[in-house]
Amino acid sequence: MNIEDFRAGRWQQRYQYKSFEPEPVNHEWTWHAPAINALLEQATIALGKLDAFSRIVPDVDLFIEMHVVKEAQTSSSIEGTQTSMDEAILPEEQVAPERRDDWCEVRNYIDAINMAMGKREHLPLSNRLIRETHALLMHGVRGQHKCPGEFRRSQNWIGGSNLKDAVFIPPHQDSVPDLMRDLEAFWHNDQIHTPHLIRAAISHYQFETIHPFSDGNGRIGRLLIPLYLIDRGLLTRPTLYLSDFFERNRASYYDALMRVRQADDLEHWIRFFLNGVAETANKGCLVFEQIQQLRTDVEQRILRLGRKAERAREALYFLYRQPMVTAKMLARVLDISAPTAQSLVRDLVRLEILKEQTGQQRSRIYLFETYFKLFLS
Repeated sequence: MNIEDFRAGRWQQRYQYKSFEPEPVNHEWTWHAPAINALLEQATIALGKLDAFSRIVPDVDLFIEMHVVKEAQTSSSIEGTQTSMDEAILPEEQVAPERRDDWCEVRNYIDAINMAMGKREHLPLSNRLIRETHALLMHGVRGQHKCPGEFRRSQNWIGGSNLKDAVFIPPHQDSVPDLMRDLEAFWHNDQIHTPHLIRAAISHYQFETIHPFSDGNGRIGRLLIPLYLIDRGLLTRPTLYLSDFFERNRASYYDALMRVRQADDLEHWIRFFLNGVAETANKGCLVFEQIQQLRTDVEQRILRLGRKAERAREALYFLYRQPMVTAKMLARVLDISAPTAQSLVRDLVRLEILKEQTGQQRSRIYLFETYFKLFLS
């Protein structure tokens, strides 16, 4: 199939509405547009550099945890969840009661990402893995009664308040199983020679068009991208997440997806996607460079603590995973007494590693601010 000749699907009359029935995607893809070749080269080079960082940075998994938090917070915010990055890393007891529902949605997404990545060793990317991830994403939060972990059995829609004023109506529920089987076959079809970044772009478009779940499709569809890249060997670890790019270009993101459905313009979507991969991968490389510089600087600072430096180093290992803490948390994690934890916190504040956030005398919360801010830009 030549991308320029692609016909995205057809509108099927239903009772009082029309659903969009997309064409299957499991076949060879070709194109004539030179711009795609240039963008594909740029994205591939940038992705390769990002993956190299994940291979050479010591203890890289410490820092990937904050990448996961950033992805969960940003991807959830696209769906309307109002949780900031600093709230996302708070322990539940520190979150205001009226904010906990949104906080739980973000934490569910973090758990779902970690579960999906953890299972990739023995469970390849598949509809089974997608359904299991969805079940965890929706557990105990809004949408928990909309068949978590199961493909939908009713018609859904995007935008608007009902089927009559919807912006887009995905395929009828009876079409979902066959379309998802076709998509899974496309992920693993070694008989075609379509580059994997092109496949990832087409896969994300197709998943969002099928909208196979009653809720949570956007978050699962965005998570599908790093899952696919890891499954096919383009990434060693989950270091590329496009939600930040999609959020900053939200109108263009939705427009690019709709242009495929309305005007068969798959080329425009692929170009947008490849731009996102290149920009996000290059930004990720910069963050890893900044982490390395910060880590060197912080290590030099804690040497001033003399005999207490080793315990401070243990605290830092925890702070790279969880940059917002209380003295009580450090006492528990490091298995030290409360007075020792308080003393350690004072040392880290004095060295300008931690910064107190509440301005209170009790129940104080401390932030590894210079590290945390690397994930906000």
